[in-house]
Amino acid sequence: MTKASVAVVGAGIAGLAAALALSRAGHPVTLVERRTGFSEVGAGLQLSPNASRILLDLGLGAALARRVTAPERVVIRDMARGRTLAEMPLAPAMEKRFGAPYWVIHRADLQTILLDAVRARPDVRLVMGRAVDEVALAQDGVRLSLARENGARETLAADIGIGADGVWSKTRRAVEGRSGDVPARYQGYVAWRATLPRTRAPAPLAGDETGLWLGRRAHVVHYPIAGGALVNIVCIVQRPEPVDGWATPGEARALLAALPGLAPDLRALLDAAGGWLLWSLHDRSAARMARGRFALVGDAAHPVLPFLAQGAALAVEDAACLARRLASAQEMGPQAARSASPGGEDAIASALTAYAAARVPRALRVQKAARSNGRVYHAGGPMALGRDLVLRSMGAGGMAERYAWLYGWSDEA
Repeated sequence: MTKASVAVVGAGIAGLAAALALSRAGHPVTLVERRTGFSEVGAGLQLSPNASRILLDLGLGAALARRVTAPERVVIRDMARGRTLAEMPLAPAMEKRFGAPYWVIHRADLQTILLDAVRARPDVRLVMGRAVDEVALAQDGVRLSLARENGARETLAADIGIGADGVWSKTRRAVEGRSGDVPARYQGYVAWRATLPRTRAPAPLAGDETGLWLGRRAHVVHYPIAGGALVNIVCIVQRPEPVDGWATPGEARALLAALPGLAPDLRALLDAAGGWLLWSLHDRSAARMARGRFALVGDAAHPVLPFLAQGAALAVEDAACLARRLASAQEMGPQAARSASPGGEDAIASALTAYAAARVPRALRVQKAARSNGRVYHAGGPMALGRDLVLRSMGAGGMAERYAWLYGWSDEA
C-alpha cells in the first residue's frame, strides 16, 4: 500500500533532513524551495551525539566522514587573560559515553550531503523557485499555494504538510493561527563569523580542539572544519540593535574595537581572519508544532540561540521523531487514513499530534538552557568569578554529565 504523500516547505537542513527521513520511511515527498539555487554560505555546525547518531542511521556515515572533524576536547578559557578554566573531552570520550560521535562540520557541507542524499531518492521531487504563500488544511490533507517570481501560481496537494521554512516561517500560521504571525524576537546578540586556513591560525589554537573564550558581554568559539583544512570562528557580541540579513559584511577593526584587551593568542587568531559576516540572533519559544495534517520542524517551530550549539541538532531530531511517529500510524494509505480515531483525529493527524507532544517540551528545555548559557558566558564581575569557580570544580567528567540529558537523547528512549 502506498504511504501518505508529504509536501515539505523549505530545503534547509531541517527540510532536507525531514525529506530524507520520510522518504526512507516509504513516503513520496515533494520538497519545495523558494530559492532557485543553493549557496555556499553559513558558519560551522556542531553535531553532538544526539544528532550524529540520527545522521548515521540515515545512511550518511561515509559522506560525513569525508567532511567532518572530530575535536578531541573543548577548552574553555578566559578571553582577557587566556587562562584555561575547564576542559571537556569530546572524541573518543563522547562516543564511548553516548554511543555516537561529536563532530563539527561546515553548514554548506552538511547541506550538500543531505541534498545529495535527497536527490538520490527516486521518491523525492525537488521543486525550486516557488514560494509558499498560503497553506489550506483539509481533513484529508493539505493544499499549498505556490508562487513563482514571474507571478505564475500553482497548487500542490499532499496528504501531509511540513513547514521547514526557517525562523521567518510563512507556514507557521497554519499551525498557530494568528499567533504564528508574531515574529522571532531579537535577543541582543550579533554573531560575527569567518573562516581561515588552519595553517594561518596561531599554533596554540590550530589543534583538534574546540575553543570557547568567555568575556564580559562577548564570547568566541572556534574549531576546525572542512575535514580540518579550515578554522571556523564565531564571535558573539552584545549589541542593542540588530543587523540586516544573514550575511552582512563587517569590518575587522569594528569587531576588535568591541573586544578590547584580548589574550594574545585569541587576538592573533582574529587578526588572521578576514571576510567577516554578521547576523543577528533571534529566538521564539516553541509553541504548537502540529495542527491536523500539518507540522513544523526546525527553526520554523523553535529558533534557538546558539549557546548550546543545538540549532541543527534539534532540526535533525525533529526529522527523526516525525518519521517515527508517522510510522507508528499503522494504516498510512489514503483510504485508511480517513478512518477517525476514538479521539476524532485520523491516524495521520494523531501521529502528528504525538510528534508535537514529544518535541515541544524538548525544544523548550533546550531554548531555556541556551538563553541561560548566554547570560553565563557574558557575565562580568562577581558573577563571572562564580562561574569560573564552578567550571573549575566540575572537572571534565562533570561537564559532560551536566549535558547528558542533551547529548544522550534518543527517540527510542
